[in-house]
Amino acid sequence: MLVVAVSGTRTFQSTATSSESRSGESSAAVDRPGVAADRNVGTPEAIPMYACEVIKTWPHDRKAFTQGLVFHNGVLFESTGLNGHSTLRRVELATGRVLQQVELPLQYFAEGLALVGSNLFQLTWQNQKCFVYRIETFRKEKEFSYNGEGWGLTTDSQSLILSDGTDQLRFLDPKTFTVTRTLSVSAAGRPLNHLNELEYVKGEIFANIWRTDFIARIEPASGKVIGVIDCTGLLSASDYDASTDVLNGIAYDPAGDRLFITGKHWPKLFEVRLKQKKQG
Repeated sequence: MLVVAVSGTRTFQSTATSSESRSGESSAAVDRPGVAADRNVGTPEAIPMYACEVIKTWPHDRKAFTQGLVFHNGVLFESTGLNGHSTLRRVELATGRVLQQVELPLQYFAEGLALVGSNLFQLTWQNQKCFVYRIETFRKEKEFSYNGEGWGLTTDSQSLILSDGTDQLRFLDPKTFTVTRTLSVSAAGRPLNHLNELEYVKGEIFANIWRTDFIARIEPASGKVIGVIDCTGLLSASDYDASTDVLNGIAYDPAGDRLFITGKHWPKLFEVRLKQKKQG
């Protein structure tokens, strides 16, 4: 287990393996708000920590086991997981209403989602398949195969960037799905595992750290974690029910400079502004 100190008042941790089961993470296995990784452990360097200031709250389908989230032209595109419940969705931001949906066959557990040009790329967890859809019609155009697990997916406009639950991020050619480079992610000089849902924001890679309340801000050139977003308490205890699961789902609106965050089986999606915490 890695525990990394940050320059605010909290720490974050990530276990060192991706072998734990992810198929329907029960609420019993999830740290509740304010519980995850609250230990002060010294490390070689401090990492800046950021708080989430909620700008606006939007409705979100509580039944959605969110695995990937993209904002484009005023609407959300969402990949939901679990076998028998995996979908690709077009979602109205203001209401949370599903405007269009494709259901995946029972054998597929959908994961991360990214948009390149007019194509949506949707990962699967252990099926080693990536499905490519036309954004206008949701018609499946092609599929790619890859090795290992698929967790999160984003793009820097040139490459797709894939996480697999380890500390490694793979950069792939969207035309061939060939790996062009691999990036090792580290926090305070140590590998940071369990990188999950991804979003590319202003030249940084944002990554949910699975089963924590934290999002890592990663420098794409070096793989260093240059900041940590603390989402503790973002979803209030009164919004939890038996199905509520982990923080997962980041989308960025570059035109409006808006950042959206949600979670698996969360009834709300949050538009947030990041504010750096004071050291102390």
